[in-house]
Amino acid sequence: MSHHDNRAKLDEMVTAMLAGDMDGLTGLLADEAVVEWPQSGERIVGREACAVVYKNYPGGPPAYQVKRISGEGDHFTIESVADYGGEKVYVANIVEFRDGKIVRQTDYFADPFEAPAWRSQWVERMEMVPD
Repeated sequence: MSHHDNRAKLDEMVTAMLAGDMDGLTGLLADEAVVEWPQSGERIVGREACAVVYKNYPGGPPAYQVKRISGEGDHFTIESVADYGGEKVYVANIVEFRDGKIVRQTDYFADPFEAPAWRSQWVERMEMVPD
């Protein structure tokens, strides 16, 4: 598949993610897809297992605000902020394609925190996601 075909599939993924469409999301996964969540030490193997996990998320899937999408070819990164019922979490999804399907996705989650004062003289402040 070309870069443009994979990018179109990635756009479908983002649209499904923003709409909370778990069927649409899992339909883009290869049968043997692997989704990893390194921070919790979890790996979901196979499209069907992903569908079960996604559809059973307590309270439904979080709402997402996409900040940036980058990449080309078979590898893309989505940077977003997820809203888990008022709790904001920064998310980076690394998405890998093969033959037009997502074969691997690695998701990293980070809670916002206040910047320490000791480095304030060397950094520029940027707007954090509002509550």
